[in-house]
Amino acid sequence: MRREELYLSDIVEAADAIREFLAGIDRAAFFGSNLIQSAVLQKLIVIGEAAAKLPKEFRERHMEVEWSDIVAFRNIAVHSYFSVDWSIVFFTAMKDVPELRRLIANLLAREYPDSP
Repeated sequence: MRREELYLSDIVEAADAIREFLAGIDRAAFFGSNLIQSAVLQKLIVIGEAAAKLPKEFRERHMEVEWSDIVAFRNIAVHSYFSVDWSIVFFTAMKDVPELRRLIANLLAREYPDSP
């Protein structure tokens, strides 16, 4: 099994990619681009997958992160792709992901201070 630190780094890297994909993009541009929608959704799936792989004990120690919501979002995106609500994807990417990135980066710094 991979170390927790690596899954947390995956979340930060995916959040950074989402920020890059959405730089200068407004709601209309997001809804007008299948490429951007697909790229953002794929990185949200990565975030959900990484969260799901973290041990239960780790998630229980860090209740400040809404792990179950993150994993549930991933499950909907993967298993119910045709019912994905793109408004929720956009909102999540613009509002929730930056906050999640901040939480995970702080957690990484506290738990793994020697990590690159």
